[in-house]
Amino acid sequence: MDVGVLTVPFGDEPLDETLDYLAGIGVDAVELGVGGYPGDDHLPPENYLDDEDAQANLHALLDEHGLRVSALATHNNPLYPDEERATAADAELRDAIRLADQLDVGTVTCFSGLPAGSPAGDVPNWITAPWPPEHAEALEYQWDLAIDYWTDLAEFADDHGVDVAIEMHPNMLVHEPTGMLKLREATNDRIGANFDPSHLYWQGIDITEAIRALGEVDAIHHVHAKDTKVYEERAKTKGVLDTTSYADVEDRSWLFRSVGYGHGEEHWKDVVSTLRIVGYDGALSIEHEDALTSSREGLEKGVDVLDRAVFETQPGDAFWAE
Repeated sequence: MDVGVLTVPFGDEPLDETLDYLAGIGVDAVELGVGGYPGDDHLPPENYLDDEDAQANLHALLDEHGLRVSALATHNNPLYPDEERATAADAELRDAIRLADQLDVGTVTCFSGLPAGSPAGDVPNWITAPWPPEHAEALEYQWDLAIDYWTDLAEFADDHGVDVAIEMHPNMLVHEPTGMLKLREATNDRIGANFDPSHLYWQGIDITEAIRALGEVDAIHHVHAKDTKVYEERAKTKGVLDTTSYADVEDRSWLFRSVGYGHGEEHWKDVVSTLRIVGYDGALSIEHEDALTSSREGLEKGVDVLDRAVFETQPGDAFWAE
């Protein structure tokens, strides 16, 4: 299992310098943004698609630093009710899949997207309760749209031999494991999770049970290492559906934290062990969004925790059971 990093916080630095720094702190893999909210500072698709020389130079640079690419990231909303925005997000996602195929990167990370609640809507609508009944009807409409879109996208991904790893995220249709399993069952095995526990903690979801549920059908294609701290004093009065700005750290009921600052090292060792139980042996890609620390310090502390949690060797025979 590799310790990786989503390189977005270093978008204003050259890729070479970023890779040099990350390799120096013990990182094994990088997740590179190619569009959408992550941007494409380190890997603009138009500079690499169908360009064998550019792709060879990228591989050489990665080899020089002893790093591999765990995934290409393009988080956006291909189900957006505005056709122009949805078409642009879909094009980004398909370009990411094509580029992943050409670079021999097996995974693209993304969001499920979220439609409006009806054909007349012009803003995405996140349904969090089934009543009054028009909300249940809106949710059914959204799932119909999503299954149509993702069935086609899944076939496109399969044609290119690339897994699509959807991050379960608030304000997206797929925001928890049962929705992830529903979408996978309706499409194909190329559709799975970019398992990011940070969005599940505040929903009250048990992380290791979620890993087991998804892992039972081999539906974890990639993992984000990202922590969350729920501040019970705030949550007791305002709940966890908190619309307070992420910048107002004192007033939020929960915050994204660096690995180890929301849950201790023992918890992360349990996460790693459960991932091994279900057969996941890919990257733990650190996504830094901790407002209480700098990117470099947060990453370095997270790498330190994960270094002690991950296994570097394969398990041997259970000789004690013979």
